[in-house]
Amino acid sequence: MGRYAREPEVAAKTCKARGSNLRVHFKNTCETANAIRKMPLKRAFTYLKNVIGHKECVPFRRFNGGVGRCAQAKQWGTTQGRWPKKSAEFLLQMLKNAESNADYSGLDVDRLVIEHIQVNRAACLRRRTYRAHGRINPYMSSPCHIEMWLTEAESSPEAGKGKKKKGGKEGADKSAKRTKVTGAVTH
Repeated sequence: MGRYAREPEVAAKTCKARGSNLRVHFKNTCETANAIRKMPLKRAFTYLKNVIGHKECVPFRRFNGGVGRCAQAKQWGTTQGRWPKKSAEFLLQMLKNAESNADYSGLDVDRLVIEHIQVNRAACLRRRTYRAHGRINPYMSSPCHIEMWLTEAESSPEAGKGKKKKGGKEGADKSAKRTKVTGAVTH
């Protein structure tokens, strides 16, 4: 077992999974991993399956040069998005591995949340492409290392969703703040 970038605070309620030198694009995998960070495990499974089926997109925030715009990115508050199929498949496979590790450790699988996920660059692999006039150019690939750990939440993530209040009081608070500010300005 290798060293992880971070160690969990409560190791007894945590399960880990990692993959090294995976033949999948680093940049696409990094954006996909950022999208599923802090997600409940079951939601991450459905999200990655939706990405493979083009029902939900992965928002591209950092490595977004030349990335086209899509309407599905609006739910993430951005404009650029893609559907990196291979990255989603690799992350799905790692989540299944982490889930089986959690099951083996005796953790409650329904309460797991992706607490930490990190993608690092691996050593580039070199191939060659043949160009005009007898020249040869490099044809590099950018593999990556992925590490993650899932933590058992205090309460199930589905239970927390039902307790949210629908903005009735929040609107009143905002209007009260607005009147206070305008009252102080008008002398």
